[in-house]
Amino acid sequence: MRDDGTLDDPYAPSGPTAETEEGTSAERTTTASRLRAYARDLSGRRRAQVALATGVVCCLGLGAAVQVRSDAGAQSREKTSGVELAERVEQQAASRALDRSAVPSATPSASTTPADPDVTPRARKIVPAKPTRPAPVAGLDEDQMENAQAIVRTGRKMGIPRRGLVIAVATAMQESNLYNVASGVLPESQDYPHQGVGWDHDSVGLFQQRSSSGWGPVGRLMDPEFATRQFLTALEQVPGWQQMRLTDAAQAVQVSAYPEHYQQHEWRATRVVDAISPTRR
Repeated sequence: MRDDGTLDDPYAPSGPTAETEEGTSAERTTTASRLRAYARDLSGRRRAQVALATGVVCCLGLGAAVQVRSDAGAQSREKTSGVELAERVEQQAASRALDRSAVPSATPSASTTPADPDVTPRARKIVPAKPTRPAPVAGLDEDQMENAQAIVRTGRKMGIPRRGLVIAVATAMQESNLYNVASGVLPESQDYPHQGVGWDHDSVGLFQQRSSSGWGPVGRLMDPEFATRQFLTALEQVPGWQQMRLTDAAQAVQVSAYPEHYQQHEWRATRVVDAISPTRR
């Protein structure tokens, strides 16, 4: 009972308790509101962060794609440039090869463009011309003319004057008729190339020289060049042989039983030497 005589309601909440509950309820409401606002703010921040992260990832992906495309384009351009450069080099090389290796269809004349100095001309093989054989003269056949050539050729190598060549040919005409003759007395002489067989003791060859008289070995005397050297060497040892008659000069070397027989061959020997070695005027 209150002082004023009013009965207290037993079920009514007391003053302080009600105020406390009301304050607590308000505080709870405020806290809940704050929590909801914080949750919304947190959720918004998360969505913003997710969006930002997504945007960053997208940007990075786009940049990578652009970079990849850029790199691919650069590689493609470099590859294209390399191919074009290779093609240009091949075209230039082909063009130069065509210019340098082209074979002319005809022999160039003196007025044509000179050859490329970078190209080394192929060396031309020079084939020496074969010496021509003079036709036989003065009634000689080919074998006789060939033997006369051997006499003249050997005499010129030795430096013998022309007069000595005529004497040597005339002597061979008398001794062997300008044939390389072996001896029937010396069977070994027939083992060498010969053009007949004689029977004048052991005389052999163009000048019918005898090995037994010291002219040399039989095999060497059957060589026209050696036999000629032996005769001309002996002729040079005859004093004044160039001023002698042909028959006297030949006889001084050969010591024949018929010394005058050599003279008859002088005109023929002169003609033969002139045919083989024409005089220079």
